[in-house]
This record gives sequence, structure tokens and C-alpha cells, in this order.
Amino acid sequence: MTTPTHAQALEQLLKERIVILDGAMGSMVQTFTLSEADFRGEQFKAHPHDLKGNNDLLCLTRPDIIEAIHDQYLEAGADIVETNTFSGTSIAQADYKLEAIVTELNLAAVACARRAADKAEAKTKGRKCFVAGAIGPLNRTLSLSPDVNRPEYRAVSWNQVIEAYTEQVRALVKGGVDALLVETIFDTLNAKAALFAIENVFDEVGFRVPVMVSVTITDRSGRTLSGQTITAFYNSIRHARPFSVGINCALGGNDMRPYVQELAKVAECYVSCYPNAGLPNAFGGYDETPEDMAAVLGDFAKQGWLNLVGGCCGSTPAHIAAIAAAVKKSAPHVVAPPLAVQRLSGLEPLTIS
Repeated sequence: MTTPTHAQALEQLLKERIVILDGAMGSMVQTFTLSEADFRGEQFKAHPHDLKGNNDLLCLTRPDIIEAIHDQYLEAGADIVETNTFSGTSIAQADYKLEAIVTELNLAAVACARRAADKAEAKTKGRKCFVAGAIGPLNRTLSLSPDVNRPEYRAVSWNQVIEAYTEQVRALVKGGVDALLVETIFDTLNAKAALFAIENVFDEVGFRVPVMVSVTITDRSGRTLSGQTITAFYNSIRHARPFSVGINCALGGNDMRPYVQELAKVAECYVSCYPNAGLPNAFGGYDETPEDMAAVLGDFAKQGWLNLVGGCCGSTPAHIAAIAAAVKKSAPHVVAPPLAVQRLSGLEPLTIS
């Protein structure tokens, strides 16, 4: 179980240096060439739906693999490992007819990450390792219609999204995460539902853990899929008092550069960045080497833009080790002081001074 001491230790570490996040889970899972039987295990042997590809389920059926991946990232120098719960909601698990196991799945995922973190701490005296509960964006969106002929239609409601996120967050907090990470946000309204659910759970349990937020810029237009610029997005979620805000996925580090710089100027909290290992190639793979990623993110650190850094799709423990070495000598980003102005957002930001 996370404790106030853990939260204080994370805060202290961020004051001292740039903190290292882990890398991709999915691409590491693929290196094990798993079969349908691995995903089913004994527990889901007779399940009536195909389960291969449901990586979150491996926390229950092959926890040894998930824990081993966490181990590798911690050995590479990660300070924070994310739980394997990117699709750990009833809405996402409905694709596999597994809505009923969401609580069990999230608890198992936290246990996998916590065992790995505890082992890493035991190996090095004084080391602190942290577990962030990963909360993905859902496969349904509140802002956009999936039917071009019915722009008013939504495949899911606000209350359904809140209910799904509440169930996941409740389990992650019960499992003992040190922080919650709402990540790969492409629809700000989905993210706001997640943040609302998080606050409801904090009210239930009577304590808080740090809330980290990370958005994805979908292309070189510099906007989210729901149309917001990076500053407009930040204005939309700053009321939640995030512990950190950042950018991950979709783009490689080079393409993120102007948006990370912009975010570092406006954010009143810690800033994170964990890009893909470049843009996907024709075969769906990622071509940036550990040295490539480390050079880009090392420069971001030298510019004073980063407090937390890691990798997303295509990144491996080798990438994380190279990134950790590249940012080691750079001072952490100095958080911008709050501005006594009204900051509003639509697709664009509006500041009333």
C-alpha cells in the first residue's frame, strides 16, 4: 500500500533530479511470442471469446512475464514503473467479454509492479522505486461521433465513462499505487471524466496520491484528436491540480520538441515527456535506436524542459538506460509560478489578464 512517505519520497526525488519513467509494455510483451493459451491460462481456458492481444490479462494468466518486464525497466534505471492496465476498464475489456474481472485485473497488475519495485529497492540500499497506476484513454470517445452521418451520436455516455474509470481507479488505489497516470489522452472530455472519477475515489478513501496527466499530439498539426492545442489542453485540466503534465505516444521526440517547450512555459506543475521510438515504419515497427532517443531527450533536459522522462511505443529497457544516462547531468525543470489570470480554453487558449 502506498503511504504519505512514498509520496514525499517521490516529491523529494523530483526536486533533486530528473526522474526516469519506464518504456513500452506492448512491444516487450511481443518479444515473448505468446499464444492464445498464454492469454487464457487456467482461469480463462473455457472463455467463449478470443483473448490473444489482451495484454492486461497477462497480469492474471502470466504474471511472471509482466513482472519480468518491470524488472528489466527497473534494472535499466527507471524510478517509476507503470501498471499493465492501459485497457483496464470495463469499456475496454468489453471487447473480450471480460468486464467482470476489472477489479481483479487491476489489483493483480499493481501486485506485479509492486513486487518488482520492492525487489529493486532491496538490491540497492536507499533506492526508492515507485508504481504508477496506468489509466488509458478508452476505445470510445465522448467528443466525437463514430458515425460521420450522425455527428450528434456518441457510442458512450459521460456517466458510463465515469463509472468505468471509477471502478479502475478504486482498484488501483486499493492495490497501493504511489501515483495515478492518466495517459495517452486524445479526447480531453474522456480525460476530464477520468479526473472526475479520481476525485470521487479520493473522497471515498480519504486520502490522495499524486495525479499525473499525459496527452498525445496526434500529428504535426500540434493538436489532440479532439482539436486542442497543447496550451488549450493544459488550461482544460489545470483545475485538477495535476502533479505533472506531459506528452507521450503518437510522435517521436523530434516532432514533440515545440510542444514540450510550449508546455514547459505554461505548466504550473512538473513536466513529463515519453515519446515513441520515432514514427511507425511501413511494418508497424519503430526505428529510433536508444542512442537516437537519448540524444533528443537529452537535449530537452539540457533546455530545462523536463522533470520526468521515459519512452512509449517501441521503446525498450535499452532505450530507458540510454535516456537515463543522457539526462543524468541536467538539472530538472523549474516549475513556472502560478499566474493570477483567468486561463480559458476551447480549441485554442484564451488568457484574460
